[in-house]
Amino acid sequence: MTTTLTRPLGPATRSGKVTLPRVLKSEWIKLRTVSSTSITLLTAVAVMVGLGMLVSHLRAADISAGDMAHFNGAEISLAMYRPAQLAIGVLGVLVFTGEYSTGMIHATFTAVPGRLPVLAAKAAVFTGVVLVLMTAASFAAFFGGQAVLSSAHLSTHLSDPGVTRVVFGTALYLTVVGLLGVALGAIVRSSAGAIATLVGILLVLPGLGALLPSDWAQHINPYLPSNAGQAVLLVVPDPAMAPWTGLALFAGYTAVLLGAAAWLLQRRDA
Repeated sequence: MTTTLTRPLGPATRSGKVTLPRVLKSEWIKLRTVSSTSITLLTAVAVMVGLGMLVSHLRAADISAGDMAHFNGAEISLAMYRPAQLAIGVLGVLVFTGEYSTGMIHATFTAVPGRLPVLAAKAAVFTGVVLVLMTAASFAAFFGGQAVLSSAHLSTHLSDPGVTRVVFGTALYLTVVGLLGVALGAIVRSSAGAIATLVGILLVLPGLGALLPSDWAQHINPYLPSNAGQAVLLVVPDPAMAPWTGLALFAGYTAVLLGAAAWLLQRRDA
């Protein structure tokens, strides 16, 4: 007679259960092992810090006596957030569309049939990485720019009114831009289409708003997504939009798109 020993089910046997921490770990591995992630993030940091110092030098060398009253060292040193936002936004798009282009999204949704944990994990991992890195980049750009401006006695300090808000606000604004890219990538599912939409929201809409008649523009332009978000980047607040209110409005637009992405992920084929 043969005796068969049956081992009790243990943690290793039950390891196939899908949990949010495991999905988070999976998305973290995907993000850090794709070469485009490090290249794009390093490009954004280099643009903010390196070009920010260059712009600070050029502005300091070319400033006139009439411009001194309106010169703001904090905004000058952080001005390169504009090109950096495109790098961060495009990376956010690729978080989703990269998997659609390779077909890996089928394996992802097979492993996580509920799909919503995938969106939540991608957004959470991406937010954490971008927020930490862009906070460091914002402070580096600020201090680097002030070091350049100090030679012309134009520097400012973190303790000056509104400056700390602008430095932290730059990192928060760029993080929301990245999340906007994640949402558009999940909705559009095409890199070209999602990037075009992102550029339209960030750059084209404000340009079109500037062409509106003045009586229309004052009621519309402050509430456009990127214009609202950039209110937090002004040392002297715009009377039309309070800094944190503007950033909250921009985050609200992004939250609506993430909600739309969640709804679509559950209702259409991969």
